[in-house]
Amino acid sequence: MLLAVQNHAFYLSSVLLVLIGLSTTSPSNASSCLVLLGFGGATCAQPACDGTYIRWFESDCTCESGWGGVGCNVCTTSSACQVAYTASQWQCNCQVNNPTLEALYPLRSTLNILPERYYRPSTSSSIYAQLIYAGVEQFFCTASPCTQTLSNSITSSGNTTLNTWTCQNLSCNCIQNATFCGGVPVSNLTSTISGLTGTLIVACDSTNTCHFQQETINSVFGSQGLSMEGCVFGECVTQAVIDTTNATSSAAAASGGTELSGGVVAGLAVVGTIILFGLVVVAWGWYVQRAAKKLPFNGGQSGGISVRWSDISYVVHSPKNSLSSLISKPTIRGGKTILDSVSGSIESGQLMAILGPSGAGKTTLVELIAGKTKSGQYTGSITFPPYAPGYHPRIAFVPQSDILPSMLTVREALTFAASLRLPESLPTSSKAALVSTVISKLGLDGVAETRIGATDGTGRGISGGEARRVSIGLELVGCPDVLTSVSAFRVVNVLKELAREGGVAIGHQGSHGHRKGVAVICSVHQPSSRLYHTFDSVHLLSNGRALGGAGTDVLPYEEGYNVADYLLDIASEPPDIPNMPLGNNAVGEIGTSVSSEEKADGRKDVEALLPTQNLVQGMYAATFLTQLQVLCGREWKVLRRDKTLFFTHMCVACVLGIFCGGLYYQTGSTIAGFQARVGCLFFMGSLIAFSSLSALYNIVEIRPLFLRERSNWYYSPTAWLLSRLIFDVIPLRIMPTIILCTITYWMAGLAHDAVHFFKFLLIIVLYTLVMTLYNFLLGTLFRNGGIAILLSALSALYQMTYAGFFVHLASIPPVLRWLQWLCPLNYTLEAISVNEVGSGLMISDTLQGVPVNISATLIMQLLFGFGLNNYYRDVLVLFAFIAGLGVAVIAVVWLKVRERR
Repeated sequence: MLLAVQNHAFYLSSVLLVLIGLSTTSPSNASSCLVLLGFGGATCAQPACDGTYIRWFESDCTCESGWGGVGCNVCTTSSACQVAYTASQWQCNCQVNNPTLEALYPLRSTLNILPERYYRPSTSSSIYAQLIYAGVEQFFCTASPCTQTLSNSITSSGNTTLNTWTCQNLSCNCIQNATFCGGVPVSNLTSTISGLTGTLIVACDSTNTCHFQQETINSVFGSQGLSMEGCVFGECVTQAVIDTTNATSSAAAASGGTELSGGVVAGLAVVGTIILFGLVVVAWGWYVQRAAKKLPFNGGQSGGISVRWSDISYVVHSPKNSLSSLISKPTIRGGKTILDSVSGSIESGQLMAILGPSGAGKTTLVELIAGKTKSGQYTGSITFPPYAPGYHPRIAFVPQSDILPSMLTVREALTFAASLRLPESLPTSSKAALVSTVISKLGLDGVAETRIGATDGTGRGISGGEARRVSIGLELVGCPDVLTSVSAFRVVNVLKELAREGGVAIGHQGSHGHRKGVAVICSVHQPSSRLYHTFDSVHLLSNGRALGGAGTDVLPYEEGYNVADYLLDIASEPPDIPNMPLGNNAVGEIGTSVSSEEKADGRKDVEALLPTQNLVQGMYAATFLTQLQVLCGREWKVLRRDKTLFFTHMCVACVLGIFCGGLYYQTGSTIAGFQARVGCLFFMGSLIAFSSLSALYNIVEIRPLFLRERSNWYYSPTAWLLSRLIFDVIPLRIMPTIILCTITYWMAGLAHDAVHFFKFLLIIVLYTLVMTLYNFLLGTLFRNGGIAILLSALSALYQMTYAGFFVHLASIPPVLRWLQWLCPLNYTLEAISVNEVGSGLMISDTLQGVPVNISATLIMQLLFGFGLNNYYRDVLVLFAFIAGLGVAVIAVVWLKVRERR
């Protein structure tokens, strides 16, 4: 039994049948040429009215009973199927309506689709379609093989069934001298039609609309291709085929879901791998942290170490002008001797003062003993008895300038140092008790909960003397073996107690029941007489040479005269004064001693607070995860207290978003409107490039604090960079950028769907990370912040030039064109532009009275040269920029951003 199934929506048993055709001999035409049914004539291009199956509608013929459609080729009754079954099974035709096409060819255009065999769900077929204009065939296309898919989609009119045929090996041929193919020379489309190759997609829905899609056609008429309206369809099919189709469709629906594309699968795999790697790293860090906390704690050792230096000479070379001096310290030539064969020693438990006029080399000697990296060259040896040469104990160094975290309180700053410089096995409560003891010993109880503030006097906070004591406290909480200090005379009594008793707060009982003292060396410029007699020994320097010390080795001086002033007068004399005869130890002993009762007088010793291990200088006391936790805690406190920084970024983002959105408010779909859309996208990218300069300033501002803390082995540079990424990049870069671009996106009327919006945000976030890391790199690479800011601004202008908005990249001379591949903004603008036109944006405009309705893709390619399929390529390139810049920043921080004195 044959049934006639007619549906203007191309819907049959949940399956849409489209575009199948094959050439056959027409039994109804007088000619014997091989043509499709219903055609004849000398060229086989004339439609016939009396064919058995095909009946083209003309002015002098009408459709027979049982047939309908524009071409009388759609069956409407079962009786018609009985007659035509041996010839074919189904036919369809559609009206081709497009304003641009109608402006060139105003008469009626019809697309006729002819069959080869009846539909079976698993059968692949060939396609034959022809375009008829004003009753004359213009061109025909064939493609094979073809496969069919069925899906449901939601549109503004409700749920609709979408049936899609995908055919390969498309080939189209023009009918010579037809209207489309040379009949009108001005609009000859022969080369264009002949160039239609590759994949053909025909998609039809339940609104009587089909779309003829091919790459060239899509570039002109939009991503939906050439629209065909008023389509009618009819099929002759047996009941058995319908039953089979329903069963197959039900089974396919029961199996559920559609397959993910290869790109989606690959993207999910990459994301999953990154997440898995992050979880593994966190798990490993947690394991190492727990293992460190479980180590036994028995009080450890601290102090009991002497210091000896022999024949220390240090030469600073004069700078040599070169471009490399912009990045690092200037290269050297010639030289000036700062220290000349200086020798000396100090025993544990002693307090030494290094005296000398300005330029004598006091600070240089202290820094060399402390093991600080110097830019000059030095010779000689520094040892720490009773340990063998080469061993470097924990040496606390207090510099001349106080570099402190301004937003933290005194207690928080000391707790931060204790958390990173004391072993993991020491309980948190014990670290807090140690911090409280240090605060009490340094006389900082009154300002313990006060923010430190700017130490340069520009902000409210603690006084300069209190800041100096905080600097010393930061070193004391690390339980040092040796303490070197510059200009530490304000707290010399505390330092003397530290030397005698190991600092009371950090001292401990030795193996014989006595405390191990700490060697303390102070660089003092001009002490008072009372302060001078506090020191156990004095080391006098003049012009880089050791002259001697106080006591019997000093030349007679007038009674009542300040000994320190007298020694400084000697050291200030011209260098031709003979040196005093000295042995290997150029240190004079002060006669004043400290009684045993005085040693016992002090506050209660907190002996249990000593570290377990006697850590060697150059090792991190805390694990990486602990470093990251403590750094993040400090960054969170700074961000929470300095609210102006965060809210300023947010407010500026909102204001700029509203301004940009108002500037491009609801851009139209005309050619000028499309240029405005791309201009809006370009404006947002340029704004991100310039706003990321604040990241560079923050790096330059925090650099001195990082150098001090890194030189004292608080944490690794990687942990510091991760904390900056979490609490600087996310709240101050990414969040304001998302707010700005979200406001602008919806006000400007860009693609109104979630998929394209989030794809847009992905590109914006990636570009923000690229520019932030780039500015991080400049901030760490150049010591001069002004140079870094200048280069960042110039690079932003370079990116604007090569983004593809101001100049078509193909028009740039080849000698300069290669620079586009180094421009992140080029990939960013291309990706978000492709994403915008990929939403199906159509350009509707009128040029000199001719209506134009073409795809925005064509305009984008003509004006800017962006590749239609380059979105995911651009995503990968931006990821590559992030990875490359990230590695570069880590390398520069590890290798170059280190303290050099």
